[in-house]
Amino acid sequence: MLKKFNIKNNVLVDTKDNLGELMIFSDPTPEEKKYLTNTFQLDDHTLNSALDPEELSRLEFEPEHIALIFKRPRNFSGKDQLFFKVASMGMFLFKDRLVVVISEDIPLLTGKRFGVVQSLKDVFLKIIYNSISHYIEHLKVINMISDEIEKKISTSLENKYLLNLFSLEKSLVYYSNAISSNGFVFEKLKNHSSRIGFDERLLEMLEDITVENSQCLRQTDIYSNILASLMDARASVVNNNLNMLMKTLNLIAICIMLPALVVSFFSMNVKIPFQGYPYAFWIIVGLAVVSIAVTVGVWYRKKW
Repeated sequence: MLKKFNIKNNVLVDTKDNLGELMIFSDPTPEEKKYLTNTFQLDDHTLNSALDPEELSRLEFEPEHIALIFKRPRNFSGKDQLFFKVASMGMFLFKDRLVVVISEDIPLLTGKRFGVVQSLKDVFLKIIYNSISHYIEHLKVINMISDEIEKKISTSLENKYLLNLFSLEKSLVYYSNAISSNGFVFEKLKNHSSRIGFDERLLEMLEDITVENSQCLRQTDIYSNILASLMDARASVVNNNLNMLMKTLNLIAICIMLPALVVSFFSMNVKIPFQGYPYAFWIIVGLAVVSIAVTVGVWYRKKW
């Protein structure tokens, strides 16, 4: 899918021009890929890297454009089973055009940052800035889900909650690796800012991006370390819950066994006490109830 925009009065507007100043290709078809390589002379490998989720972030300087491949969080879906994924994204900055290639159709130009745009380089940096904000939002969601699972796991014996925690921990590892990879590229962008043509305002924005990315990385590492350190404790909680359940079942079994033992004594085919007594039945029932009461009393007193 192709979307085209032009900058008019510092605002991005849709355009029907053959070549918009900003062109966004979402999950490009083979025909669109061929169009990109033929029209803009994009390298096939670099173009495919923009769609490969396993590709590392990198910055390349071509004769006619700058190619940036960086990692962004994918939109979360319920079918992912609490596994937050990352994907690659490619931006190709020409002198008078910005081409964006992504693997899925997502809103890239949302938020107050795009209320006013002054140039294509401005759009270039703001798309990067939005991706970092997307990471931070996902981290907040991961933390909320982790807290919710922690409440449920304290009373549950099901494995699914532990498996959900493993998925969250795995997601944080992927996020940490992706954000760290982006950080090296952003540092390279800053080092080559004069070559790219960033003015003082854009350089200040790039500095903010670098700082925000570093803070996002630290937050990801903190969440990952906390989640990893608490996994054993939460597994111990599940084991303790199982032990408490087994103890309760043992108490119930003993409470059932003792009355059965009392009744079995009076069921023997021999001469027994109270054999001719008219209230023998109620005496036996009373002894059975007393045996239950004594068992529960001892259990309660010993705080077992």
